[in-house]
Amino acid sequence: MTNYRLFGAETSPYSLKVRSFLRYKGVEFDWIVRSKATDEEFAALARVPTVPLLLSPNRPANQDSTSILATVEADHAEPSAVPDDPACAALALILEDYADEWLNKLMFFNRWGQKPDRELAGERTMEQLLDGELPRAKKKTRDQIVKRMRDRLPLVGIEKKNEKTLKPSFERFFTLLNAHLEKSLFLFGGRPSSADFAIAGQVAQLLMDPTPGEWLRARAPFVTAWSEFMEEPKAGGPFVPLAELEETLLPLFKDEVAATYLPWAKANMDAAEAKAERVSLKLDGKAYEQVTQHYAARAFKSVTKAMDSAKSAAGFAEFLEKAGASDVFA
Repeated sequence: MTNYRLFGAETSPYSLKVRSFLRYKGVEFDWIVRSKATDEEFAALARVPTVPLLLSPNRPANQDSTSILATVEADHAEPSAVPDDPACAALALILEDYADEWLNKLMFFNRWGQKPDRELAGERTMEQLLDGELPRAKKKTRDQIVKRMRDRLPLVGIEKKNEKTLKPSFERFFTLLNAHLEKSLFLFGGRPSSADFAIAGQVAQLLMDPTPGEWLRARAPFVTAWSEFMEEPKAGGPFVPLAELEETLLPLFKDEVAATYLPWAKANMDAAEAKAERVSLKLDGKAYEQVTQHYAARAFKSVTKAMDSAKSAAGFAEFLEKAGASDVFA
């Protein structure tokens, strides 16, 4: 019997984020697939019907992947997943939230917004939920799953009018990330940060789906190789200072993170505080509108508080200024 038990699914980016992190930390744990066979136990322990769910020896059950990584880091400090440079540590938190709240939109858009990706994803989900015991009416069951997931698309901002923002965002992010990972083993040097785990969880999903998977393998080979290594990563060296990363890390922030995610996250947080049902703004010069996401608003509020503490870190304010992101955290 291990001390940790992780309920998750191969089709959940947040589950893979946590599983990879536990493996990196060398923590012994049971991986329990969320399915028909385990649903009764999961329902008795979970507060919300989503994975992951981590049961720990000395902490309450936790279903928030960001909180899970932070508490496991506190309990198992080595090998560290927090960059030594305070400026890099702050940027890692920004990129972790980018992955959880914006890159997840791009994954959802690719998986459930187009054929044949959504049909294949529906089949994978069906097999997982039913423990491989497929019903006679397989197509009907698959189509029910697909419909349920497509009905959720507007809740995460995937509407027809937003596609002209989402598709270029996907291609731009991974082009820039590929250039960065060509020169760096991980995002912040020789070992992974919380941002690596969060982004890799989303990339693992994209590689499962034919359309984005084909694009990534053809145009972002370093991202693809890094993602596979992130399934069970090992530290290959120390973290490095921001100055050594800026050449390729700054374009990632300036041309993508500060052009899409940061203004959306700020506007979404403001809309949530104003109790507005929808948030609308211009992203990358294009109109973007969606339902206000309250969980994402709470997550970004935590990020902004962390940035307040990091403002005195050497090079941090200058990096945000160069990236065009200073106003968001003013």
